[in-house]
Amino acid sequence: IERAGIGVLAEAFPLETVRSILKATRREGHRRRLLPAPMMVYYIIALGLFVGVGCREVLRRLLDGAVWIWPDRIKIATDSAITQARQRLGCEPIETLYQEHVGPIAKKTTRGAWFRSWRVVSMDGFVMDVAESDANEKAFGRPGSTRGHSAYPQVRVVGFLENGTHVFFGAEMDRYGVGETTLARRILGKLRRNMLCLADRNFFCFPLWKEALATKAKLVWRAKHQLVLPKTKKLADGSYLGKLYESPKHRREDREGIVVRIVDYRIDGFRENYRLVTNILDPAMAPALELARLYSERWTIETAVDELKTHLRGSNVVLRSKLPELVRQDVFGLLLAHYGVRWVMHDAALSEGIAADELSFVHTLRVVHRKLPWFVSFPPSGA
Repeated sequence: IERAGIGVLAEAFPLETVRSILKATRREGHRRRLLPAPMMVYYIIALGLFVGVGCREVLRRLLDGAVWIWPDRIKIATDSAITQARQRLGCEPIETLYQEHVGPIAKKTTRGAWFRSWRVVSMDGFVMDVAESDANEKAFGRPGSTRGHSAYPQVRVVGFLENGTHVFFGAEMDRYGVGETTLARRILGKLRRNMLCLADRNFFCFPLWKEALATKAKLVWRAKHQLVLPKTKKLADGSYLGKLYESPKHRREDREGIVVRIVDYRIDGFRENYRLVTNILDPAMAPALELARLYSERWTIETAVDELKTHLRGSNVVLRSKLPELVRQDVFGLLLAHYGVRWVMHDAALSEGIAADELSFVHTLRVVHRKLPWFVSFPPSGA
């Protein structure tokens, strides 16, 4: 990790890719500015690395390494100029960079990334507090509480995690009132035939399951025990074949049911019963005991969310922007920053022949912070 400094992080977001996206979104700009568009893209990512630091201070840290290259050109812009530059850039280039550039990165040799021949991913969501403002409250809403309303407006994010690398990809964000299953339907297109998707019981329902099946990915989702799934055949490994129906009426008429495999189990020392539903119908391809062990890896996504919400953002830090467009910038900038750190960690883990889980996210983040100035490779003037 000590050798995998900011130069490697810069490789995670090539300048050519950034310029191409700026051109495609018509945000490249043609005037010579103190804060040109390519630099602002990297600045947004830097904001994700330093969420609790003032905007000018983040810019100063980004430019420190350029002083010896352009001693007469380095000038720290005012807060007003930074905000105007962010507004000129908008959210579209940042979101496009995330959606088009961030994806699974595990190699065949990446430890912990595969279950048999399938790449393991987990689907889940989380919410984040955003700055208090009338515009943010109108755009994103806020949850209720026993005393009226919560302290801050909130945004909801749902995405996929590549378990072996902790890369959070395919994420979508929306206002707090939009449910996780609604957001999940927007991201199912990111699933591929060679993936195995884990998901918690809050996502399991007939419409979402049916749409997920269309992706040809393998699914191992937890279901609520009160959900009625008629069992039709017991299999040799202790699991069952059953049927999932759209409604009780469809079930009574045995109409348009989807054949699934059901795995019921308990963990020693715990009272709770678990029920998994999968579209891997042949026990030889994935025995029940192996699926039960595999599902425990879904908690990997909780670790990644903690990295995003605690180590990158800070446990009590609210996203800084008071304008909805810039809030979206902040969210996708944070996701890009997380990807950059995880990209560095995966690269280091491969070079050492170890699992990425054996490396410390916090330590890697500190290394990136320390070496950030060497990230700058173009003049602020845009020349």
